[in-house]
Amino acid sequence: MIAEFALFSGIGDVIQDAFIALIPLSIFFILFQILYLKLPTGHVINLFKGILFTLIGMVLFLQGVHIAFIPAGNSIGTFFSTIGKAWMLIPFGFFLGMLATYAEPAVRILCYEIEKSSSGFIKGKLILYTLSLGVGIAVAIGMARIVYGFSFLPIIITGYAIAILLLWLSDRDFVGIAFDSGGVATGPMAVTFLMALAVGAAAGIEGRDPVIDGFGLIALIALAPILSILILGIIFRIKKVKTS
Repeated sequence: MIAEFALFSGIGDVIQDAFIALIPLSIFFILFQILYLKLPTGHVINLFKGILFTLIGMVLFLQGVHIAFIPAGNSIGTFFSTIGKAWMLIPFGFFLGMLATYAEPAVRILCYEIEKSSSGFIKGKLILYTLSLGVGIAVAIGMARIVYGFSFLPIIITGYAIAILLLWLSDRDFVGIAFDSGGVATGPMAVTFLMALAVGAAAGIEGRDPVIDGFGLIALIALAPILSILILGIIFRIKKVKTS
């Protein structure tokens, strides 16, 4: 009985947040439907069914985040740092970074749209694997930063300097994709689980400040897809030159 209560703990606030997020969009659509769109009744009914499913999905996901993802991430990070094997956070972070990106719904949608828009020239699976690998490396670097205590600023400044350089070398088709990928990869999977993991790890290591050392991982996750996709663009550019 206690476990069931914990499962639904705080769900009222989650439902309220989901309603607040969806009601303005619904009102916006209704106004456009009345004034401009004039869509058939069946189409409108299907759209509101979709909104209902979205509401249910948001509530279930956000509730799962609050009762499972965030506590689990904190607990795992604290566990590795308190048993005296904090270095294990580096390979573990790499593995989790890849999995979180591979499971990210927004990343899947991006990959699908890229393959469809390029008429299959750029494979969605290739983009998915490239993003997963890039984010895995970024999370590993973020964990190494927490474990060994080196500064965040040189990493992020160097990373964006390299990204600017790669803009001139990469195939132009990949430039827009790269920067969109940076935003998409920092979705709910990465933010809820990996950020909690980093904060938990920083809290458990002596001499680390969870605010100073625990945050910044999402910035690295946002940077990683930009670099990895631009590098992929360079490979495609070289292939184009060889085949032309």
